[in-house]
Amino acid sequence: MAIGEVRHMGTAVLEPPADQVPGQDTERETARAKQAVDAVAADLVARGNLAGGEAQAVLEAQALMAQDPELAADVARRVAGGSTAERAVYDAFGAYRELLAAAGAYLAGRVADLDDVRNRIVARLLGVPMPGVPDSDEPFVLVARDLAPADTALLDPALVLGFITEEGGPTSHSAILARALGVPAVVALPGVGELAEGTVVAVDGSNGEVTVNPSGEQRAALARAAEERRAALAASTGPGATSDGHKVPLLANIGGPADVAGALEAGAEGVGLFRTEFLFLDDSERAPSLETQTATYRQVLEAFPEGRVVVRVLDAGADKPLAFLSPGEEPNPALGVRGLRTLLDHPEVLDTQLKALAAAAEGLPVYLEVMAPMVADRADAKAFADACRAAGLRAKFGAMVEIPSAALRARSVLQEVEFLSLGTNDLAQYTFAADRQVGAVSRLQDPWQPALLDLVSLSAEAAKAEGKSCGVCGEAAADPLLACVLTGLGVTSLSMSASAIPYVRAALSRHTLAQCERAAAAARAAESAEEARAAAEAVLSGE
Repeated sequence: MAIGEVRHMGTAVLEPPADQVPGQDTERETARAKQAVDAVAADLVARGNLAGGEAQAVLEAQALMAQDPELAADVARRVAGGSTAERAVYDAFGAYRELLAAAGAYLAGRVADLDDVRNRIVARLLGVPMPGVPDSDEPFVLVARDLAPADTALLDPALVLGFITEEGGPTSHSAILARALGVPAVVALPGVGELAEGTVVAVDGSNGEVTVNPSGEQRAALARAAEERRAALAASTGPGATSDGHKVPLLANIGGPADVAGALEAGAEGVGLFRTEFLFLDDSERAPSLETQTATYRQVLEAFPEGRVVVRVLDAGADKPLAFLSPGEEPNPALGVRGLRTLLDHPEVLDTQLKALAAAAEGLPVYLEVMAPMVADRADAKAFADACRAAGLRAKFGAMVEIPSAALRARSVLQEVEFLSLGTNDLAQYTFAADRQVGAVSRLQDPWQPALLDLVSLSAEAAKAEGKSCGVCGEAAADPLLACVLTGLGVTSLSMSASAIPYVRAALSRHTLAQCERAAAAARAAESAEEARAAAEAVLSGE
């Protein structure tokens, strides 16, 4: 929660003039374009190194966008045709932008990242300020059309009290990185760009509410609520559990060794989602070697002796294309060859990763669990479990439930694997046919949607019937109120950004398992996400 004055995000000059240059200047303009591209790419990598964690992988992916060889060739062709360096960059990126926008939901979701790269290169060529966070001597609430990962990754929480965007979605890069920073954020709020500079707003990241010019009485109420939250956090320590002692392990979502320190500091009881794809983004042309993978995995496993570490094997395709894996053009990559489907098409990549995990865990007292993304049915689950056994991996094998078919047939899937892990972001996307990167359909991405809760319940019930576990590793687990509802639905563990763990621990500690079960039943009986949240809140508050 934050209260402060509005400051608007600075933007670069978006469209340079369409000036022509004489032929003798072609070489100079080509060199200018290359220098600007290289400088922006280096700046993005440097920002990523400073930020670490998930932000580093996102920014390095943007740097690869900037240096795409096809884009460079297109820029050179346009300069040869008489364009200035800045105009050639602008037009080349515009053409590539149209291709992305038409390439299916997932790649269309990367358009904002591409626009940010373009604006940075053009700004450097024109000699104007980069788009970015405004300078201010006083803390403020940042307002923007959307926030690029390069801006979100290095936000100073002491200066930027919170932010509000007109576009984006609850699972966009900006929203996820904001949670990791612990900065209150509200995304996809139409019209917020019309707020005058200096307007005082209150931003509540827990419920998505923004109050313009709050009265003294409202400020006092918000301050009391914030103080109550801080007191609850301070009083809550130890493993996750309800007030009557029902254990709910609280785990961390990480992208690699750089995220381990934050997870340990937050009191994570292990790792519920180790996103190994970030290791593969360092070089999109080839997979990291067995030795490189083994060393990276071992760093993480060593940090949690006697703890549980759940590793997701490479989740490539769609919005995370890798040149050595991704298929040719697909009409809709989100519905094509991605996740486990990609790995089964490239068994040597999966085998190397599984052998690296086996080597990394050798001799360590860690509880290693390995799961596959995008499992659709029992056949997928069996193929993955067979691959794990063939690689000599001594671990529990699991399946991610991200496709409705896996939830509907969870008992069947559990005949082949030992646990389920619900990825609520993708599960919502496929349940409601709502792209997780498109703000216009963000209401359907709301994890409080009763239909989504029904699928969670089906999965949890199936796991209980089979005597197996069912966790949640999607961003839904980071919502303290929803965490209580998920517990009431029968979910056995919750994994989230490290910064959310204290809030979820505190929320669980205030309620009994029976209260959580009643709240879950009330939420499922609702007709909308808003009604579901309100119904659960009424039960848990005793109203």
